[in-house]
Amino acid sequence: MNDASAARGLFDLSERVFLIVGGARDLGNEIAQALTAAGACGAITSRESSPAERAATRLAAQHQRDIVGLPLDATDENQIDSVVAAVVARFGHIDILVNNVGGGARTRTDEPVDFELRKLEDWERLQRLNLTAPWLVARRVVPVMRKRRQGSIINIASIAGIVGRDRRVYPSGMMPQTLDYGAAKGGLIALTRDMAAYLGPAGIRVNSISPGGIERNQPPAFIESYSQKTMLGRMARGSDFRGAAVFLASDACTYMTAQNLVIDGGFSAWQ
Repeated sequence: MNDASAARGLFDLSERVFLIVGGARDLGNEIAQALTAAGACGAITSRESSPAERAATRLAAQHQRDIVGLPLDATDENQIDSVVAAVVARFGHIDILVNNVGGGARTRTDEPVDFELRKLEDWERLQRLNLTAPWLVARRVVPVMRKRRQGSIINIASIAGIVGRDRRVYPSGMMPQTLDYGAAKGGLIALTRDMAAYLGPAGIRVNSISPGGIERNQPPAFIESYSQKTMLGRMARGSDFRGAAVFLASDACTYMTAQNLVIDGGFSAWQ
């Protein structure tokens, strides 16, 4: 094998099996595209079965890999058990877990977002979605990985977990930024580090990716303001995270664990 082939082989995910929670759309689907293109097969989930099944069908046809779409509410332990069992029954094992679960969206139009008015029930809901759910999923997948003494867990965090947000950039009333989202993502980064410490002896690596702002049809004024705050002068595209996901899942990353990979165009490093 020549050097070029050996280098490519480091990123070859053939024979690897993934479970991507929230893999049917947006960032999760970008990661699913990347891992599948690198040779992996596996399962993607969404809250409803139809989006997951449609996305899985597209991936399978595009890359000629075995991909299954499954419904999953990642805050429901029984559903997590069923999904993990289904993946193991179909593929035999799980090598890669991508915890792309969470979000900061409001569930009610009357949900208060101001710190002083925020309700405990809304705070707890976002903690459960952004921090507890990844913990619940990993807790069920880890025993599967332990059997082979290998695995890569990739938690999708956010730069909101490492820096405070400049709310002057966000249009008033249009893009509410609650404190609970940043708190949960900061907790997920801390969980990543300590989970890596706990699972290192089992041969399981745990890292996180903290994306910066991703352009998704936000108001033009916001996109412009945010872009000016990045070193690269633009918001992220979903495809900007594909390489990082393959790297963290692959043999190119066998000695990297407990790290938070910040991909934000330089946003958080600029004074």
